[in-house]
Amino acid sequence: MTSGDLLQVTAAHGTDGVRASAAIWARAKARRDQDPEPAAVDDTIPGIGRRLGLEGARLLLARRDGHPVGFTLFAPRERTLEVFYVAVDPEAWGCGVASRLLLAAEDQARQLGRETLELWVIDDNARGIGVYERAGWVGTDQVQRDPTSGRVERRFVRHLRQAWPPTRG
Repeated sequence: MTSGDLLQVTAAHGTDGVRASAAIWARAKARRDQDPEPAAVDDTIPGIGRRLGLEGARLLLARRDGHPVGFTLFAPRERTLEVFYVAVDPEAWGCGVASRLLLAAEDQARQLGRETLELWVIDDNARGIGVYERAGWVGTDQVQRDPTSGRVERRFVRHLRQAWPPTRG
């Protein structure tokens, strides 16, 4: 896969979008954690489904030549847009898919009137942290232990610049 291939990011709906996202997550997590095999897709669906159940949650799927290669899932919070997943199929790592997904989340935050995005990333996920930092995200001192994996996560934020002139409403 080359970076010149056409990449489209669109809203994903229904079980097909959830299954495609779960499969991407399973493969990406296995590669990240150096697991010998990805988890079964059916085992990764509940986590995605739980987040999709949040009010205003959206699932965006990135496709290259019609094939799913990445996704992001986020939901509005009181003052922020929280990104729960950014995952790219390992075969597409390094092709700009994560950057495009993060830009789509920023666009959604602006549409919702949110100036800050937030996410939690596994603290030793150097590859993911590098992607976020290159996209303008900043790590904070806030850490928590993921209740499922037991791994330490760090909060990252992205502050968007306000459009000028500011809109009045």
